Amino acid sequence: MFLVHRYLFLAMWLGWSFYWGVAAVDVKATVRRESARSRLAHVIPLLLAFILLGARRVPLPYFNARFLPLAEWPFWLGAVIAAGGLLFAIWARGYLGGNWSGTVTLKQGHELVTHGPYAIVRHPIYTGLLLGLAGTAVARAEWRGVLAVALVFFSLWRKLKLEERWMGETFGAAYEDYRRGTRALAPFLF
Repeated sequence: MFLVHRYLFLAMWLGWSFYWGVAAVDVKATVRRESARSRLAHVIPLLLAFILLGARRVPLPYFNARFLPLAEWPFWLGAVIAAGGLLFAIWARGYLGGNWSGTVTLKQGHELVTHGPYAIVRHPIYTGLLLGLAGTAVARAEWRGVLAVALVFFSLWRKLKLEERWMGETFGAAYEDYRRGTRALAPFLF
């Protein structure tokens, strides 16, 4: 059981990363890209979140304190949430196809995708990532996990606002109709 506890989340995130790398090869040419400074504004919080979740301990003792008891159920609950989130992100990436990019971009022949997971939320990859991180945080059950999820949430919220502005400029009324009928990250919430 020790090996499962030690390596399950690492294996899930590495598997997700491998898929992401392979899928990134087949994308359309970029016609507009966010600045490097803008990109760093959401990459740095992501890296910090992974450090917070992956390190054995952090130098601020309060963040090493547990918010859930030391038991098996938080680990397995977190594993289910993380796996579901990562699979949701992969499902969304498949629907996005050649329009995908790790940065805020517009692609040549960019299409407005509104079916599959994009019929549930406008940014299902972000939803999946947040669920993956939230599951990892639940399994770790320490306050630094909560901080990591909050950092990523605000980082992705900033990124999605930029994406939505660009999508509105590109698709006009069609995007506004889609935006009005579909929540950004969580159905019925926001």
